Amino acid sequence: MAAGQPTILATSGGYKPGSRTRIEFDHLMHYAVELSGVSGRAPRVTHIGTASGDQRWWAAEMDQAARIAGFNFAHLNLFTMPNIEDPEAHLLEQDVVWVHGGSVVNLLAVWRAHGLDGILRKAWESGVVLAGVSAGSICWFKSGVTDSFGPELQPVTTALGFLPYANGVHYDSEPRRAPAIHKLVANGTLGEAHCTDDGVGLVYQGTKLVEVVSEVKNKAAFRVTAGAGESVDAIAVEERLESRFLG
Repeated sequence: MAAGQPTILATSGGYKPGSRTRIEFDHLMHYAVELSGVSGRAPRVTHIGTASGDQRWWAAEMDQAARIAGFNFAHLNLFTMPNIEDPEAHLLEQDVVWVHGGSVVNLLAVWRAHGLDGILRKAWESGVVLAGVSAGSICWFKSGVTDSFGPELQPVTTALGFLPYANGVHYDSEPRRAPAIHKLVANGTLGEAHCTDDGVGLVYQGTKLVEVVSEVKNKAAFRVTAGAGESVDAIAVEERLESRFLG
């Protein structure tokens, strides 16, 4: 089973506190599965935790959440070596690839060292839904802002570029995010930026943004573009994109 066309769900969410476990998968994770079109069997979902160093304790939490959700769940670890002999064959068999957050700069470096950038493009083009949160959102875009280098947010312009935009995450919960994105879009470091409040996801078919969805009421996404003005007075224009509540 595969999505009808290349599909990405880029989010600032996907998890919630569990009733008997520390986390459960929230609506955005389940929507990624829905986008894949799978039916009649347990969805095949692979988690990639490179951005956080393939933390085994987090993988165990994800396994508990996947058991509750009824997913056929796997992990592709790259530390200290790939835990799957043929990552390409494995990923091409999945319905969804979900990428966890952490350091997007480190994620990109390790993925490229293992050739995962090319493998993930093949998976995307074949209809495997690519999804993720935070660093697992930014990675699919051309660029974004990151704290991978330190507390002060800096641009990253070497992301995978499957989507020809910049990406901003945690837009409402981390006060430094919006001003940094506005500044970098206004001065031309970043192009058009698509940003998500916590709990919001952006759905792309091919490279077109087709839907904004949310697992939290009254949350939104934002499109930030460069405005008019001289370079010394450059401004950015922010457009609110209302979301469809998945709850």
